[in-house]
Amino acid sequence: QVQLVESGGGLVQPGGSLRLSCAASGSIFRLFDMAWYRQAPGKQRELVASIGRDGTTNYVDSVKGRFTISRDNHENMVYLQMNSLKPEDTAIYYCKFVGIGFPWGQGTQVTVSS
Repeated sequence: QVQLVESGGGLVQPGGSLRLSCAASGSIFRLFDMAWYRQAPGKQRELVASIGRDGTTNYVDSVKGRFTISRDNHENMVYLQMNSLKPEDTAIYYCKFVGIGFPWGQGTQVTVSS
């Protein structure tokens, strides 16, 4: 059974930074790509960033140059460093194994507001 627990969200002013963490259970972590998604109020969930088993990363255009995804295969952790945050980054952020049938975590709320 795979479980994901996200943490690190909070309230931050525009221009500020946050580091999100995701702890994954199970021995399969290193075998799969991982991703961060977000869902803003009234909007569909969107893919923000992904990281492959080999560390290859991809980002949605709106966060390129501001967000960095990373992973630690020894600790079964995936991270999202978010810098230069904007109000439009406000959302619930979720991490997920890339693939069909994997569960979602509970998410962590990020609010960017002055």
